Amino acid sequence: YFVTILKAKGTLKPAALETIFGPLETLYSASHVLSLHLEKGNLGPGLENFCQSLDLYGHYAENLEQANKTLKEQLRKNKSFRRFKKLQETRPQFQGRELEDMLLLPLQRLHQYKDFFRDLLENTSPDTAEYQKLAKAVKSVSEVSQWVQDIFDKRENSLQLLRVQKLLKGRKTQVLTPGRWYIREGWLLVVPSKGEELKRRMFFLFSDTLIAAKPCHPLHPLNSNKLSCQAVYPLHQCSVDKVFGHTQSQGGLLSLSFPHKTLLLMSSNQQEIHDWYRSLTVAVR
Repeated sequence: YFVTILKAKGTLKPAALETIFGPLETLYSASHVLSLHLEKGNLGPGLENFCQSLDLYGHYAENLEQANKTLKEQLRKNKSFRRFKKLQETRPQFQGRELEDMLLLPLQRLHQYKDFFRDLLENTSPDTAEYQKLAKAVKSVSEVSQWVQDIFDKRENSLQLLRVQKLLKGRKTQVLTPGRWYIREGWLLVVPSKGEELKRRMFFLFSDTLIAAKPCHPLHPLNSNKLSCQAVYPLHQCSVDKVFGHTQSQGGLLSLSFPHKTLLLMSSNQQEIHDWYRSLTVAVR
């Protein structure tokens, strides 16, 4: 409904067509061949043949971000493609789904294959000829499925880092650092060492650092909806303790010890303190 007709009509240039759909035709062909093998009851040869094409799913996942960018670009620039896409999406076979949704289907199918092969393996006697081929297929599909999941996790992490970077005023605080992973964020109260009042701060926890920030002035002409970074705490020499909060009383207090500073963080929510304690402990470790 898309690739074949677009190729025949020449609505998209070959390079754009290839970027949007990636190795989709080869994937489709591999699935079709597997289907034919299964219909004939040739499970072993079908699996062996199919597993040789599994890497295509990884390459398809790697290409997906660029595919979506090119798709948006073509929809903006190419009127006849825009019209064609809209027309095809009205077909009853797609149940109201748009092309953007359908581009994800091969990767959802990969996870279905993983479950399907696993169920087959569990219901196959180890004495049969197919058992070893099935076990190999389960291992191969699981590895490629993990590869695809890692691609999505990295992409999601990059988006989170970029979002936090945009939230912070100015460019002084460098959030976008290679190898850094976003963990969590939230408002906590900072307990000062002297008898001053509690300070409400937004904290961003990453795999290697903790950032404290406060809201910019609401009347600031440019940064009214942004946060100003107050401190950056590297975690490599940090230790975390619960001061109180072991009981079911209201809230709790965390103590973060750094080489030249101790930070006391408080929340009136018991569960929140527990979650922060767990996240910080894992990050520090």
